[in-house]
Amino acid sequence: MAPKTSPASSNAVQTLWKAYSDETPDRLKFVDAFLFFLMLSGIAQFLYCILVTDYPFNAFLAGFSSNVGQFVLTASLRSQVNPENKNEFKEVSPERAFGDFALGSIVLHFFVYNFLG
Repeated sequence: MAPKTSPASSNAVQTLWKAYSDETPDRLKFVDAFLFFLMLSGIAQFLYCILVTDYPFNAFLAGFSSNVGQFVLTASLRSQVNPENKNEFKEVSPERAFGDFALGSIVLHFFVYNFLG
């Protein structure tokens, strides 16, 4: 029986995780955790629609669209507040990036709520 993971791939994953946990600021780890939650929530909604029912289809579309939209807004926030991207976003402060994120989230959820009917 072959091993499930080779030592080289296991070592690569450990190296990647150690570099991520050592070099990534806590603020970005929090954003990454929210992105991971949004991804799991979207997968759960999609699986529920496929396996169980899609009866109120507009509710599924609204929820899934909300997930995808929030993921895109959060990924944009992450790229703007990442200290390594300061040269890309010189004129955008972290406070302004969060304000844009909050306003975008409010507008997104306004449209999602109106889509529900």
